[in-house]
Amino acid sequence: MRKTAVVTGASSGIGEATARRLAAEGYDVVAGARRRDRLDKLAAEVPGIRAVPLDVTSQESVDALAASLERCDVLVNNAGGALGLEPVAEGRLADWQQMYDVNVLGSLRMTQALTPKLIDSGDGVLVMLTSTAGLVSYEGGGGYCAAKHAQSSMAETLRLELVGQPVRVVEIAPGMVRSEGFAVTRFRGDQEAADRVYEGVPDPLSSDDVADAIAWCVTRPAHVNIDRLVIRPRAQAAQHKVHRVR
Repeated sequence: MRKTAVVTGASSGIGEATARRLAAEGYDVVAGARRRDRLDKLAAEVPGIRAVPLDVTSQESVDALAASLERCDVLVNNAGGALGLEPVAEGRLADWQQMYDVNVLGSLRMTQALTPKLIDSGDGVLVMLTSTAGLVSYEGGGGYCAAKHAQSSMAETLRLELVGQPVRVVEIAPGMVRSEGFAVTRFRGDQEAADRVYEGVPDPLSSDDVADAIAWCVTRPAHVNIDRLVIRPRAQAAQHKVHRVR
């Protein structure tokens, strides 16, 4: 029987690239996101992908997706995002609440709903898509860093709590990725400001690069757990050290 992978936030960026890549690896992929039109287009283009409307901030939506599945072998908690770059003292409470609800509580809802199916599969893989922002904080990133640190801690805790169960817990922590929409959302629709983030950076990571890393991790033998994979472009030595060509 073909394995089933669930990918959240699959309508664009890393989520879409991951859905495409896992389908190519032979998985039946359940692609979940809020933008149904984009999901339908993805499903029409790629055999093996099924579009399912999903809002990870809604328990009802998460429960409906879980109930529709006969099995789940892989869960990729990818839905997330960043809002704003204000310092902590000036941060917007609504932004912090939204980032926490999507990144952290969204991952929690999906994990709670699908962990029983991951265990039942006999070789489940739970992927938590965090960020290097979950490892090292930086100015202007207070809310996003807090959310990603929480996700990273959740992955570590799950690995402890599920030891002895047939489930691997993998954390993927990308650095600078030029993915569709991420920076534009962070800068509240300001495309020019978003473009400046990557200005002069030779070859930032692409969504396909991260999807490739996710696929590699989930296709390792059942006894091999990739606890955490940090992936950055060569031009980024650290959060605060990026080579730019002037």
